[in-house]
Amino acid sequence: MKVKPQLNVIKSISAFMRDLGLPKPLHPLIALVKYDSDQVSRENAGRNFLINFYKVSLKEHFSGHVKYGQGHYDFEEGGLAFLAPHQMITMSTEESCYEDGYMLFFHPDLIRNYQLGKNIQQYGFFAYEVNEALFVSDKEKKVLVGLFENIAAELESNTDSFSQDVLVSQIELLLNYSNRFYNRQFLTRKAVHHDLITQMNSYLAERFASEVEGLPTVLEVAEYLHVSPRYLTDMLKTLTGQSAQQHIHEQLIEKAKVSLSTTRLTIAEIAYQLGFEHPQSFNKLFKRYTDQSPNVYRKSFISSS
Repeated sequence: MKVKPQLNVIKSISAFMRDLGLPKPLHPLIALVKYDSDQVSRENAGRNFLINFYKVSLKEHFSGHVKYGQGHYDFEEGGLAFLAPHQMITMSTEESCYEDGYMLFFHPDLIRNYQLGKNIQQYGFFAYEVNEALFVSDKEKKVLVGLFENIAAELESNTDSFSQDVLVSQIELLLNYSNRFYNRQFLTRKAVHHDLITQMNSYLAERFASEVEGLPTVLEVAEYLHVSPRYLTDMLKTLTGQSAQQHIHEQLIEKAKVSLSTTRLTIAEIAYQLGFEHPQSFNKLFKRYTDQSPNVYRKSFISSS
């Protein structure tokens, strides 16, 4: 019988650094580690950690591939990954994972009284899966390394009344650059992401034609595509200007238009067929997207034919 690895719940950055065999942090609410293959202890390989703080990690060199949906794509330049509080880290057992890079940890208390504390949910990449990491060019990597080095320099300087303000500003700058670089990744990998959109549309077409009860959800579609819901929404917003939920609604409305214009089904029957529990909900959604009720749309289509 295979024994599951023990889950270690880590509440403080100091405790986590101690468990990893790393030096005590210079600040209780933030730590930056410049790590290499000699510094990170392999004694923790395979261990699971549930952390109560944010983690941003940069690998300056990346060996291997990343998975987007059904496909795998090679990257060599480097990668940036993000983790929000209350998520699990599994320390890798692969030798190639211990590359030069940086690990930044910061506790929610560090940013709680700042605008960043209120806005951090807007940085969707904290909800991405590991295989949806940001893969950076050499030019982008130089920018990121410079940002990490600025944080390191601030942590090593004498603490004063401006220290926390400066650190929070530097973290926010790092996250804003990450947003910019993710947007670039969505655009430069258009072919990959358009394949995902095609798969999504095919799935929705089959779903609307099936007898499965209820409306398709973003989570359901994301699981089918093997991507995280937030990554799916951010990718669609960059390429189409719509969220994943809006995209599902658009496909649903197009299916409804076909049924309204080519069948004798009642509006209630069409609503139930599409997965609505109440026809009123279908009527409301249809009018929101078309500025017409389903009944008016059907009549105008008939009168113009």
